[in-house]
Amino acid sequence: MKMRIALVSLLTIVCLVVAVAPAMADNLIYSNGAINGNVKGYTINFGFSVTDSFTVGGNGFSVETLSIGAWLIPGDHFDSVDMLFGSAPFGNDDGQRLGVAATSFNDLGLNSFGYDIQQINFTFDNLRLLPGTYWLTLQNAVESNFGDPLYWDQNSGPSQAQDSALGVIPSESFTLNGTPLGGTTPEPSSIMLFGSGVLGLAGVLRRKLNR
Repeated sequence: MKMRIALVSLLTIVCLVVAVAPAMADNLIYSNGAINGNVKGYTINFGFSVTDSFTVGGNGFSVETLSIGAWLIPGDHFDSVDMLFGSAPFGNDDGQRLGVAATSFNDLGLNSFGYDIQQINFTFDNLRLLPGTYWLTLQNAVESNFGDPLYWDQNSGPSQAQDSALGVIPSESFTLNGTPLGGTTPEPSSIMLFGSGVLGLAGVLRRKLNR
């Protein structure tokens, strides 16, 4: 009987941790859709900028990661990029992260034009954005091998988009993730406190059963 009570208590705690773990991970803020890689890419270095709109819901988010689709000349390396966040196209009134280094990439292979299509992933310091509509601008990207152009993949998602040289364009592939502001995600300490309570209750039951 003692072993059964302890086992039930342990299973309860494990189930709680498993249930909460996804909520404790990064949450999707906005996705403009999957990488296309076969239509067009817009230059985000050599003085060119591209800006795309996105919305923040809930109580707002602390933005922590960005993934984009990029076109590279085979053999090139996407090193870093400037990110501007603003309430208007090309604006930075809501924050900026300059020279953000790519933390990882997923190579998706060559497209029909001979470009290497990659998903480029970035991590940066927390950026707090309240609910609303914003614009993400990418510019001053750095290709560290040969200094070649780098291109942001067009996927014609729901965002609005503009190019600094061309004006209004179809939008690009990108995904933002982060942590909700003022959310109800349980803290790890709360989970442990609850688990301790379960174990305490098991102890009380065990003492009563032993009488």
